[in-house]
Amino acid sequence: MTRSAAKSMRQGKGIPRRPTREEIRQASNKKVPDVIAPGLIVLFCGINPGLYSAAVGYHFARPGNRFWRALHDSGFTERLLAPWEGALLLLRHIGITNLVAQATAGADELTKADLIHGRRLLERKVVRYSPRWIALLGIGAYRTAFGRPRAVFGPQTERMGTAGIWVLPNPSGLNASYQIAELTQAFSNLRKAAEGTQNV
Repeated sequence: MTRSAAKSMRQGKGIPRRPTREEIRQASNKKVPDVIAPGLIVLFCGINPGLYSAAVGYHFARPGNRFWRALHDSGFTERLLAPWEGALLLLRHIGITNLVAQATAGADELTKADLIHGRRLLERKVVRYSPRWIALLGIGAYRTAFGRPRAVFGPQTERMGTAGIWVLPNPSGLNASYQIAELTQAFSNLRKAAEGTQNV
């Protein structure tokens, strides 16, 4: 992203209006564009877009999603970014993609085949863009897509190309197992490892 594009983002261009219920309903199978570039330090990988995010065209956009708060509170960003400011992450060598591109009302609508196919597409992105770390946001999706039924949160022993793999909790507000403090700590552990200030 160019500096002029970043300036436009800072000036608030691209702020979406709140989608109607009908627009959200019609967002099924729509996609949200990747925030990606070569040489990222961390490429965050969600499971797939929710309908709200697909309706507005920005990652983790549904009110109540804690991705942007955890990103800021863990030190990845200097201020709390709004979903429509996601392109600014590229200035910090951070990106966002999804394991499955098509939006659904819930990740539980995805099949095992969907997730495995998504892993293969992710591998192609890793080859093309060479991020240092892939951060998967959801342990269940990781276990299924990568065939690791006993995997736990944190750094994984396997790699994807030259990228290390780190599994984080799903930041959805529906994930009651992780409160914001725990979610922030998990993001912080990744940040320290990515910056080389913590051994993995």
